[in-house]
Amino acid sequence: MALHKPPAGAKIEREGAPLVNKDMLSRLLGSGIVAACILGGIIRGGWAWSLVASVVALCSLWEMYKLLSSKYKLSRGWGLAGALFMLVTVSMGFSFALTLSILASVAFLVLFTEVIRRESTGQSYALWNIGGTLSGLVYIVLPWSFMILIRSQAMGQIILLTIFFCTWSCDVAAYAVGSRFGQTPFCSKVSPKKSWEGFWAGVMGSTFCGSALAWFFEFPPMPLLMLGLLCGVAGQLGDLCESVLKREARVKDSGAAIPGHGGFLDRFDSILVNATLAFLIIEVIG
Repeated sequence: MALHKPPAGAKIEREGAPLVNKDMLSRLLGSGIVAACILGGIIRGGWAWSLVASVVALCSLWEMYKLLSSKYKLSRGWGLAGALFMLVTVSMGFSFALTLSILASVAFLVLFTEVIRRESTGQSYALWNIGGTLSGLVYIVLPWSFMILIRSQAMGQIILLTIFFCTWSCDVAAYAVGSRFGQTPFCSKVSPKKSWEGFWAGVMGSTFCGSALAWFFEFPPMPLLMLGLLCGVAGQLGDLCESVLKREARVKDSGAAIPGHGGFLDRFDSILVNATLAFLIIEVIG
């Protein structure tokens, strides 16, 4: 008896084929764990948020130092120690001037290290070392310090929740629209998959999220709507900033700590610039 053969080109249904692949499951799991830690820390506040922010900051800094080390010699130990002291002083409520003095101290320690290196080996890397070590502290640790300070203010919880939700909404909208309808390249030499269609979708998604949160929190709409617009524009530019670092280091992701998302720096690159600009506005307006 001849076996029945399906017609040419017909799709074969396989029994028990998973509806969701493992990559998607790991991505969703990674997103869920990260979101739970961030939101839990913000809502709880105090030492809980300081701990979450410090862990993310230190892990992100380690990842950036790995990127920079592919080209330059760095004093990673001085940088990480300085970062830890900066985050602790901010968390304990010391003057921010003390935090900045730690930043300056790290610069001198790096230079002293290079003085010793040159005296003992005849070679030094002061220009690269001081630039690379301090850039990590300025680019990563200061923004997370700003987020600790924002949470300590009266409306800090609402502001931080808005920053994170708007940034995440921007990412989701930009990816959903850009991957399906993206036609016009946006900064193609830095991030080839980004498009103007995705960019504007991200801006609209973030702005809408800001207005929705204003309604949910029963907060005056204009501040959160404007914060949503800021996150939609600046956050995507912040993502490009990290992309150019990875381009020069010739890596796809900054790390592999978060399943499906890469490293901590990959996940929070947009947050860094959004939090910095939000803190700047808060300080200027008062």
